Amino acid sequence: MKHTFVLCCCLAVGFTAMAQQEDSIRRTTIEEVQIQAKKAEGVSRMSGAVGGLNIGQDELFRAACCNLGESFVTNPSVDVNYNDAAVGARQIKLLGLSGEYVQMLGEGLPASTGATMPYTLGYVPGAWMKSLSVSKGAASVKNGPQSITGQINVEYLKPDDEPGVSVNLYGDSRLKAEGNAMATIHLNHHLSTLLLAHYEHDFGHHDDDGDLWHDSPAIRQLHLQNRWKYAKGRYIMHAGAGYLQEEREGGQMLTAPNPFRVLLGARRAEAYMKHAFLLNRDHNTNIAFLANGFVYRLDGTFGPKLYNVDQSNFSSRLILEHEFNDDHSFSTGLSFNADRMDEVLSSLALPFLTTEYIPGAYAEYTYTPSYRLTVMGGLRVDHSTLYGRTYVTPRLHLKWVPGDHVTLRFATGKGYRTPHAVAEHHYLLASGRTLVADNILPQEEAWNSGISSTFYIPVGEKSVQLDADYWYTDFQHQAVVDYDSDPTRITISDLNGRSFSHTAQVDASYDVNDELNLMAAIRYNYVRCTYGGELLEKPLQSRYKGLFTVSWKPMMCIWQVDLTVALNGGGRMPKAYTLADGTPSWDEEFPAYPQINLQLTREFRHFSVYIGGENLTNYRQPNPIINADNPWSADFEPTMIWGPVHGAMFYAGIRIN
Repeated sequence: MKHTFVLCCCLAVGFTAMAQQEDSIRRTTIEEVQIQAKKAEGVSRMSGAVGGLNIGQDELFRAACCNLGESFVTNPSVDVNYNDAAVGARQIKLLGLSGEYVQMLGEGLPASTGATMPYTLGYVPGAWMKSLSVSKGAASVKNGPQSITGQINVEYLKPDDEPGVSVNLYGDSRLKAEGNAMATIHLNHHLSTLLLAHYEHDFGHHDDDGDLWHDSPAIRQLHLQNRWKYAKGRYIMHAGAGYLQEEREGGQMLTAPNPFRVLLGARRAEAYMKHAFLLNRDHNTNIAFLANGFVYRLDGTFGPKLYNVDQSNFSSRLILEHEFNDDHSFSTGLSFNADRMDEVLSSLALPFLTTEYIPGAYAEYTYTPSYRLTVMGGLRVDHSTLYGRTYVTPRLHLKWVPGDHVTLRFATGKGYRTPHAVAEHHYLLASGRTLVADNILPQEEAWNSGISSTFYIPVGEKSVQLDADYWYTDFQHQAVVDYDSDPTRITISDLNGRSFSHTAQVDASYDVNDELNLMAAIRYNYVRCTYGGELLEKPLQSRYKGLFTVSWKPMMCIWQVDLTVALNGGGRMPKAYTLADGTPSWDEEFPAYPQINLQLTREFRHFSVYIGGENLTNYRQPNPIINADNPWSADFEPTMIWGPVHGAMFYAGIRIN
């Protein structure tokens, strides 16, 4: 009996303890646990047959990155320069050729054409970008025939990213202020939205060289976007709309007598949608419809010349993709593009209205017998109503991995593009020389071929990544901007002779440890074009470029130091003419010049602060504006820009998440 009582007491105590333990467990139970890890967002190589780089936010934030035009500071392949000292538009140069031969995409949709092209880089705020992909040469035929020297695709922040609000504020020593706000809202499990706002204002009017001209125009820009995503089952929808308004004020300072003013006002409204249906999961069979469009208005004053353009553009694609098995996949589709350009120029007889419709179709096949070999061949057919012709675009990409430490790629293909002589080069209207342009230029047409290689060389516990590539571009038709043939004119006409470029580049990157990364690169350009019957080196193009970057992230990455050193090689100036005082307008060559950028970033839990400086060598192109004292004369020339037009600049900013 005594033992029974003790046993009952022990059981009672045990059950009580178990009950108390269960209560304790119930009180401390949490319904959901989220484990998050931050994905590396630096630079990575594209894995497919089309070679290129994926550039994440971490890499973009190594510089101030106020817009897309400032996103290539640490990229050895892409140069970004000012076209002139009047409108201040930045232009990409890739493979030694100007930016119109680079196909610009926004999440796979066409991003620029015609009158918008000179300002596209400034219309994409850096804080809105999630990543960039940059490829050289003719890209996939899926996106159209336009890619000749390369393709750049911008991926924006996504509506289904983690909910929250982020803010980016920026200011610099040239009295430019900028603010960005991004808000992600999840309305339910299937529907989310993203609100984006950007505003920038240049409060300063700078004239560092004392010639009574703005070193660069003062810009005021407001840009708003709203993006949506809906996903349920096998259906995904992306859609959005945006509005941009910008004013640029340049030219002579108001303190000058009878000032020569350069004033630009732009308005742009845009919308897009993407619908995708997954038909078969086992074979990744899907069908997608993509469409986007915009309307754009630009009003320009270039001293005595007035230029106005209204442009509307609509582009759509229907795509079907299917994987037969691990070795064979196929993509095909239809496309349609409509572009309407209405131009009025006070000093040039132009067709007032140009309309072009381009229906097209493509097919692309990919063969992957093993992870060591990928072959992708594509063909598309398009018809232009403007030219009344049907043209074929073939392209081929090969990827071969002969060993674990070597990757080789080869690409070749043709590209076509419809040029708009004045719309794409209206900054030339600031020149005192007469602008002469053919009414409708032939379609630009070129072959591009290249080979690239990647080697991974073990050094210590890490590997040096060594990349080398060579590209050749050969034009059959090209819109040639000719400064050389006539000192009183700038002529834009179809190529009459040869035009080609050779570009070779070698770059190496090395992670010394988890905190320190080094990169060095050298590139050489050999670019020739026929001007007035004479084959000459392309003017205002650096023959070579050297780049060295250091990224150091000490103290568990809460600090980051980024240093970029660039050496831009010299090149040829257009043939000079004689000014009224008997002196030549400029030298025959422009010199090499160095540039140094430095940025320091401090990371906190929910925000980061950064300070930095650009062009710390304080190098400025001497006399960027020719005959600045007499802008109303035929000898006035503000478009001979080959280097920085302002000196050292310092900035600071904060990113709040």
